[in-house]
Amino acid sequence: MKMKVGIGYDVHQFADDRELWIGGIKIPHTRGLLGHSDADVLLHAICDAMLGAAHLKDIGTHFPDNDAAFKNIDSKILLKKTAELVASKGYKIENVDSIICAQEPKMKPYIDDMQKTIASILEIDEEDASVKATTTEKLGFVGKKEGIAAHAVVLLSKG
Repeated sequence: MKMKVGIGYDVHQFADDRELWIGGIKIPHTRGLLGHSDADVLLHAICDAMLGAAHLKDIGTHFPDNDAAFKNIDSKILLKKTAELVASKGYKIENVDSIICAQEPKMKPYIDDMQKTIASILEIDEEDASVKATTTEKLGFVGKKEGIAAHAVVLLSKG
């Protein structure tokens, strides 16, 4: 059996008059994240990790931010399409491990729902869809509450 690991990273800045979507969950907050799509930083990082592991380039290659078809698109759709691309190359998703870096809002109340949503979209067990959250102890753009970042690692298998 062949195993492949992919790493994903994404960042979006806060913006007024936007909803905040992270991990496929709408989170009540005074600001959302700026992006061509719904700017779901966590799902974008997971997409990039999956694409990288399958040697399929990156999220911008498949869902470019200058394509009107993806304007304000729900990132759950992008994650599902990414899973289909990975499956078309014969890969199975073994697990996802991810972390959200946000000074605000607190993510803990939403983690379980994020894990359930990700697992459902990727058709994996909930225990194979790990989401964690941290602050940056008030350091950098995250600590200054200018945006949110996310990291993800994905393990794929084939054969």
